[in-house]
Amino acid sequence: MSQDIPMSRAKCRLFLLPLLCVLICAPVRGRCQSTNTGKAATPILIELFTSEGCSSCPPADAWLQKLDANQPIPGGQAIVLSEHVDYWNHDGWTDPFSSTLSTERQSEYVHAMGLSSPYTPQLIVDGKSELVLTDAQQVSKVLLQAANAAAVPISIDSIHVEGDSPALLRAHIVADGAAEKRNADVFAVLALDHAESQVLHGENGGHHLSHVAVAQEIVKIGKLEKGKTFAGDFQAKLKHGQDPKNLRLVVFVQESGPGQVLGAAMQEVSVPPGSPTQGR
Repeated sequence: MSQDIPMSRAKCRLFLLPLLCVLICAPVRGRCQSTNTGKAATPILIELFTSEGCSSCPPADAWLQKLDANQPIPGGQAIVLSEHVDYWNHDGWTDPFSSTLSTERQSEYVHAMGLSSPYTPQLIVDGKSELVLTDAQQVSKVLLQAANAAAVPISIDSIHVEGDSPALLRAHIVADGAAEKRNADVFAVLALDHAESQVLHGENGGHHLSHVAVAQEIVKIGKLEKGKTFAGDFQAKLKHGQDPKNLRLVVFVQESGPGQVLGAAMQEVSVPPGSPTQGR
Protein backbone atom coordinates (compact mmCIF):
# COMPACT_ATOMS: atom_id res chain seq x y z
CA MET A 1 0.00 0.00 0.00
CA SER A 2 1.50 3.28 -1.06
CA GLN A 3 1.36 6.20 1.35
CA ASP A 4 3.14 8.61 -1.02
CA ILE A 5 0.28 10.62 -2.49
CA PRO A 6 1.52 13.80 -4.20
CA MET A 7 -0.50 16.85 -3.15
CA SER A 8 -1.00 18.03 -6.71
CA ARG A 9 -4.03 19.75 -8.20
CA ALA A 10 -3.54 17.38 -11.14
CA LYS A 11 -5.55 14.89 -9.07
CA CYS A 12 -8.64 17.01 -9.66
CA ARG A 13 -9.87 16.15 -13.15
CA LEU A 14 -12.50 18.45 -14.61
CA PHE A 15 -15.71 16.66 -15.48
CA LEU A 16 -18.31 18.46 -17.57
CA LEU A 17 -21.17 16.20 -16.63
CA PRO A 18 -24.35 15.80 -18.64
CA LEU A 19 -25.55 13.95 -15.52
CA LEU A 20 -27.88 11.03 -16.10
CA CYS A 21 -27.98 11.53 -19.86
CA VAL A 22 -24.58 9.83 -20.01
CA LEU A 23 -26.60 6.67 -19.35
CA ILE A 24 -30.07 7.04 -20.84
CA CYS A 25 -32.35 10.06 -21.14
CA ALA A 26 -35.39 8.27 -19.71
CA PRO A 27 -34.38 6.97 -16.27
CA VAL A 28 -36.32 4.18 -14.57
CA ARG A 29 -37.65 5.14 -11.14
CA GLY A 30 -36.98 2.99 -8.10
CA ARG A 31 -33.97 1.62 -6.28
CA CYS A 32 -33.93 -1.86 -7.76
CA GLN A 33 -35.19 -2.13 -11.31
CA SER A 34 -34.62 -4.51 -14.19
CA THR A 35 -35.78 -4.27 -17.78
CA ASN A 36 -35.76 -8.06 -18.00
CA THR A 37 -39.03 -9.48 -16.68
CA GLY A 38 -38.44 -12.14 -14.05
CA LYS A 39 -34.73 -11.36 -13.73
CA ALA A 40 -33.46 -9.71 -10.59
CA ALA A 41 -31.35 -6.60 -11.12
CA THR A 42 -27.61 -7.26 -11.01
CA PRO A 43 -25.93 -5.26 -8.21
CA ILE A 44 -23.14 -2.95 -9.42
CA LEU A 45 -20.80 -1.42 -6.83
CA ILE A 46 -19.86 2.13 -7.83
CA GLU A 47 -17.29 3.85 -5.62
CA LEU A 48 -16.69 7.59 -5.86
CA PHE A 49 -13.47 8.93 -4.37
CA THR A 50 -14.26 12.54 -3.65
CA SER A 51 -13.47 15.52 -1.43
CA GLU A 52 -15.17 18.71 -0.34
CA GLY A 53 -11.84 20.42 -0.92
CA CYS A 54 -11.89 19.76 -4.68
CA SER A 55 -13.89 22.12 -6.90
CA SER A 56 -14.44 19.44 -9.55
CA CYS A 57 -16.08 17.02 -7.10
CA PRO A 58 -19.57 18.52 -6.55
CA PRO A 59 -20.78 17.66 -10.10
CA ALA A 60 -19.63 14.05 -9.59
CA ASP A 61 -21.33 13.99 -6.18
CA ALA A 62 -24.56 15.20 -7.81
CA TRP A 63 -24.23 12.60 -10.58
CA LEU A 64 -23.88 9.83 -7.99
CA GLN A 65 -26.93 11.04 -6.08
CA LYS A 66 -29.05 11.05 -9.24
CA LEU A 67 -27.78 7.61 -10.20
CA ASP A 68 -28.72 6.29 -6.76
CA ALA A 69 -32.16 7.89 -6.81
CA ASN A 70 -33.17 7.14 -10.41
CA GLN A 71 -31.54 3.73 -10.97
CA PRO A 72 -31.36 4.11 -14.78
CA ILE A 73 -29.14 1.12 -15.61
CA PRO A 74 -31.16 -1.49 -17.56
CA GLY A 75 -30.91 -4.79 -15.69
CA GLY A 76 -28.68 -3.33 -12.99
CA GLN A 77 -28.93 -1.95 -9.46
CA ALA A 78 -26.40 0.78 -8.71
CA ILE A 79 -25.04 0.34 -5.19
CA VAL A 80 -23.09 3.52 -4.57
CA LEU A 81 -20.49 4.63 -2.04
CA SER A 82 -18.97 8.07 -1.48
CA GLU A 83 -15.46 7.64 -0.09
CA HIS A 84 -13.99 10.96 0.99
CA VAL A 85 -10.20 11.15 0.83
CA ASP A 86 -8.15 13.32 3.17
CA TYR A 87 -5.34 14.59 0.91
CA TRP A 88 -7.25 17.76 0.04
CA ASN A 89 -7.57 18.78 3.69
CA HIS A 90 -4.38 20.86 3.49
CA ASP A 91 -5.97 23.33 1.06
CA GLY A 92 -8.07 25.48 3.40
CA TRP A 93 -10.92 23.11 4.27
CA THR A 94 -11.00 19.91 6.30
CA ASP A 95 -13.62 17.63 4.81
CA PRO A 96 -15.68 16.41 7.82
CA PHE A 97 -16.36 13.10 6.05
CA SER A 98 -12.76 12.40 5.00
CA SER A 99 -10.68 9.52 6.27
CA THR A 100 -7.23 8.08 5.84
CA LEU A 101 -8.85 4.70 5.15
CA SER A 102 -10.55 6.07 2.03
CA THR A 103 -7.24 7.51 0.85
CA GLU A 104 -5.54 4.17 1.43
CA ARG A 105 -8.26 2.26 -0.41
CA GLN A 106 -7.91 4.57 -3.40
CA SER A 107 -4.12 4.14 -3.34
CA GLU A 108 -4.58 0.38 -3.38
CA TYR A 109 -6.76 0.69 -6.47
CA VAL A 110 -4.16 2.89 -8.17
CA HIS A 111 -1.51 0.23 -7.54
CA ALA A 112 -3.71 -2.76 -8.44
CA MET A 113 -5.04 -1.18 -11.64
CA GLY A 114 -1.68 0.20 -12.77
CA LEU A 115 -2.86 3.82 -12.75
CA SER A 116 -0.46 6.75 -12.70
CA SER A 117 -1.79 8.48 -9.56
CA PRO A 118 -4.90 9.01 -7.43
CA TYR A 119 -7.17 11.93 -8.27
CA THR A 120 -10.60 13.28 -7.46
CA PRO A 121 -13.29 12.72 -8.48
CA GLN A 122 -12.52 9.12 -9.40
CA LEU A 123 -15.19 6.47 -10.02
CA ILE A 124 -14.43 2.74 -9.80
CA VAL A 125 -17.00 0.18 -10.95
CA ASP A 126 -16.98 -3.31 -9.43
CA GLY A 127 -13.35 -2.89 -8.42
CA LYS A 128 -12.02 -3.22 -11.95
CA SER A 129 -13.08 -0.35 -14.23
CA GLU A 130 -12.83 3.44 -14.14
CA LEU A 131 -15.70 5.59 -15.35
CA VAL A 132 -14.75 8.54 -17.54
CA LEU A 133 -17.78 10.77 -17.15
CA THR A 134 -16.81 12.97 -20.10
CA ASP A 135 -17.23 9.91 -22.34
CA ALA A 136 -20.91 8.96 -22.41
CA GLN A 137 -20.27 5.93 -24.60
CA GLN A 138 -17.64 4.57 -22.20
CA VAL A 139 -19.92 5.11 -19.20
CA SER A 140 -22.81 3.32 -20.87
CA LYS A 141 -20.60 0.45 -22.01
CA VAL A 142 -19.01 -0.15 -18.58
CA LEU A 143 -22.30 -0.02 -16.68
CA LEU A 144 -24.21 -2.22 -19.12
CA GLN A 145 -21.40 -4.79 -19.08
CA ALA A 146 -21.52 -4.78 -15.28
CA ALA A 147 -25.31 -5.26 -15.37
CA ASN A 148 -24.88 -8.36 -17.54
CA ALA A 149 -22.17 -9.98 -15.41
CA ALA A 150 -22.76 -12.85 -12.98
CA ALA A 151 -22.84 -11.88 -9.31
CA VAL A 152 -22.47 -13.71 -6.01
CA PRO A 153 -25.90 -13.55 -4.28
CA ILE A 154 -25.72 -11.63 -0.99
CA SER A 155 -28.48 -11.15 1.56
CA ILE A 156 -28.62 -8.76 4.50
CA ASP A 157 -31.11 -10.06 7.06
CA SER A 158 -32.36 -9.12 10.50
CA ILE A 159 -30.89 -5.61 10.27
CA HIS A 160 -31.85 -3.60 13.33
CA VAL A 161 -30.62 -1.08 15.87
CA GLU A 162 -30.71 -1.86 19.55
CA GLY A 163 -29.77 -0.05 22.74
CA ASP A 164 -29.08 3.62 23.15
CA SER A 165 -25.79 4.24 24.98
CA PRO A 166 -24.29 3.38 22.63
CA ALA A 167 -26.74 2.17 20.00
CA LEU A 168 -25.66 -0.91 18.06
CA LEU A 169 -26.54 -1.82 14.51
CA ARG A 170 -26.73 -5.54 13.94
CA ALA A 171 -27.30 -7.61 10.81
CA HIS A 172 -26.92 -11.17 9.55
CA ILE A 173 -25.09 -11.50 6.24
CA VAL A 174 -25.07 -14.46 3.85
CA ALA A 175 -23.01 -14.69 0.65
CA ASP A 176 -23.69 -17.72 -1.54
CA GLY A 177 -20.44 -18.78 -3.16
CA ALA A 178 -21.69 -22.17 -4.34
CA ALA A 179 -21.10 -21.28 -8.00
CA GLU A 180 -17.97 -19.22 -7.38
CA LYS A 181 -14.54 -20.54 -8.38
CA ARG A 182 -12.53 -17.82 -6.64
CA ASN A 183 -11.79 -16.96 -3.03
CA ALA A 184 -12.68 -13.46 -1.90
CA ASP A 185 -13.09 -11.20 1.11
CA VAL A 186 -16.41 -10.06 2.55
CA PHE A 187 -16.72 -6.37 3.49
CA ALA A 188 -19.39 -4.40 5.32
CA VAL A 189 -19.76 -0.63 5.02
CA LEU A 190 -21.84 1.52 7.32
CA ALA A 191 -22.73 4.64 5.33
CA LEU A 192 -24.69 7.83 5.84
CA ASP A 193 -27.70 7.72 3.57
CA HIS A 194 -27.50 11.50 3.09
CA ALA A 195 -25.02 14.11 4.30
CA GLU A 196 -24.70 17.88 3.87
CA SER A 197 -22.06 20.44 4.59
CA GLN A 198 -21.67 24.22 4.38
CA VAL A 199 -18.12 24.70 3.13
CA LEU A 200 -16.53 27.84 4.55
CA HIS A 201 -13.09 27.83 2.96
CA GLY A 202 -11.03 26.26 0.18
CA GLU A 203 -11.99 25.70 -3.46
CA ASN A 204 -15.67 25.14 -2.59
CA GLY A 205 -15.85 27.94 -0.01
CA GLY A 206 -19.34 29.43 0.23
CA HIS A 207 -21.06 26.40 -1.28
CA HIS A 208 -23.56 24.07 0.35
CA LEU A 209 -22.68 20.50 -0.65
CA SER A 210 -24.66 17.28 -0.37
CA HIS A 211 -23.57 13.67 -0.61
CA VAL A 212 -25.09 10.19 -0.77
CA ALA A 213 -23.98 6.91 0.85
CA VAL A 214 -21.00 8.43 2.65
CA ALA A 215 -18.81 5.58 3.90
CA GLN A 216 -18.15 5.77 7.65
CA GLU A 217 -16.02 2.66 7.80
CA ILE A 218 -15.20 -0.30 5.57
CA VAL A 219 -14.73 -3.46 7.61
CA LYS A 220 -13.56 -6.86 6.45
CA ILE A 221 -15.87 -9.32 8.19
CA GLY A 222 -14.73 -12.64 6.74
CA LYS A 223 -13.71 -14.69 3.73
CA LEU A 224 -15.77 -16.36 1.05
CA GLU A 225 -14.19 -19.65 0.01
CA LYS A 226 -14.86 -20.86 -3.51
CA GLY A 227 -17.81 -23.23 -3.70
CA LYS A 228 -18.94 -22.43 -0.16
CA THR A 229 -21.36 -20.10 1.59
CA PHE A 230 -20.35 -17.37 4.01
CA ALA A 231 -22.71 -16.62 6.87
CA GLY A 232 -21.89 -14.25 9.68
CA ASP A 233 -23.14 -11.51 11.96
CA PHE A 234 -22.10 -7.88 11.71
CA GLN A 235 -22.38 -5.21 14.35
CA ALA A 236 -21.32 -1.58 14.45
CA LYS A 237 -21.42 0.94 17.27
CA LEU A 238 -23.22 4.11 16.21
CA LYS A 239 -21.72 7.50 16.92
CA HIS A 240 -23.34 9.55 19.68
CA GLY A 241 -26.40 11.35 18.35
CA GLN A 242 -26.32 9.55 15.00
CA ASP A 243 -29.74 9.07 13.43
CA PRO A 244 -30.20 5.37 12.59
CA LYS A 245 -32.78 6.29 9.96
CA ASN A 246 -30.02 8.05 8.02
CA LEU A 247 -27.91 4.93 7.63
CA ARG A 248 -27.52 2.21 5.02
CA LEU A 249 -25.49 -0.96 5.18
CA VAL A 250 -23.56 -2.01 2.08
CA VAL A 251 -21.99 -5.47 1.85
CA PHE A 252 -19.72 -6.61 -0.96
CA VAL A 253 -17.50 -9.54 -1.86
CA GLN A 254 -14.18 -8.62 -3.45
CA GLU A 255 -11.06 -10.44 -4.56
CA SER A 256 -7.93 -9.38 -2.69
CA GLY A 257 -5.72 -6.79 -4.28
CA PRO A 258 -8.22 -5.03 -4.22
CA GLY A 259 -9.60 -6.90 -7.19
CA GLN A 260 -12.91 -7.54 -8.86
CA VAL A 261 -16.10 -7.14 -6.85
CA LEU A 262 -18.01 -10.40 -7.21
CA GLY A 263 -21.26 -9.35 -5.58
CA ALA A 264 -22.85 -6.58 -3.52
CA ALA A 265 -26.00 -5.73 -1.60
CA MET A 266 -27.47 -2.69 0.14
CA GLN A 267 -30.05 -2.36 2.88
CA GLU A 268 -31.37 0.82 4.42
CA VAL A 269 -31.82 0.87 8.19
CA SER A 270 -35.35 1.06 9.53
CA VAL A 271 -36.17 1.71 13.16
CA PRO A 272 -39.39 0.18 14.56
CA PRO A 273 -41.83 2.43 16.45
CA GLY A 274 -41.12 2.52 20.17
CA SER A 275 -37.40 1.90 19.74
CA PRO A 276 -35.14 4.06 21.99
CA THR A 277 -33.52 5.37 18.80
CA GLN A 278 -36.76 5.92 16.86
CA GLY A 279 -37.22 9.54 17.82
CA ARG A 280 -33.76 10.75 16.82
